Amino acid sequence: MGRKWNNIKDKKAQKDKNTSRIYAKFGREIYVAAKSGEPDPESNQNLKFVLEKAKTYSVPKHIIDRAIEKAKGGSEENFDELRYEGFGPSGSMLIVDALTNNVNRTASDVRAAFGKNGGNMGVSGSVAYMFNNTAVFAFKDKSSDEIFEVLLEADLDVRDVIDEEELTIVYAEPDQFSQVQQVLKENGVEDFEVAELSMLAQSEVSLSDEDLETFEKLVDAIEDLEDVQQVFHNVDL
Repeated sequence: MGRKWNNIKDKKAQKDKNTSRIYAKFGREIYVAAKSGEPDPESNQNLKFVLEKAKTYSVPKHIIDRAIEKAKGGSEENFDELRYEGFGPSGSMLIVDALTNNVNRTASDVRAAFGKNGGNMGVSGSVAYMFNNTAVFAFKDKSSDEIFEVLLEADLDVRDVIDEEELTIVYAEPDQFSQVQQVLKENGVEDFEVAELSMLAQSEVSLSDEDLETFEKLVDAIEDLEDVQQVFHNVDL
């Protein structure tokens, strides 16, 4: 599978890192989801998914409400969903997802972040084929054996269920997200450490200390960009 526990550690670490930036990114994502259909999560699956993800990052209610109200108010602001692919040092690969109201600006900013920090942009498809789009859930207080049986009884054949450092982690097909989450909730899982779609690398690379320092600066520079929502990579941290 690749990038299992490291992916979860990355996500958990983000909870304590620059929360104002994370909240701003969620505000944009919630607005876009609410504007894409009805501003009601019960009738808008995209919005429901984003709100479930926002919960795991402890996004404050006022930020969520403000973004939904902005969508209800008929704001004319529009965003494009973009994906960039690129390379860092020593075989490291990155996928960058963005939401932008200025495609040229975002492309220029992402390219500059790569170029100034030891990386380079690739063409579409140059990296993504090495990653799998995966629904990921992580939570406490339930064993992998228990959860595997529950999912089996619900006729859900997921990719994997593992125990890792006090967490049970479920990897499923992207289109199973809602079904798996509903079954987990029905069987006593109330709080998720992770509940989202992720691009997981099929294999990981280990970097030397020097290359790892360069790579981390590259990721930080990209994540600092206003339009960037998420960065996925294949480095074993």
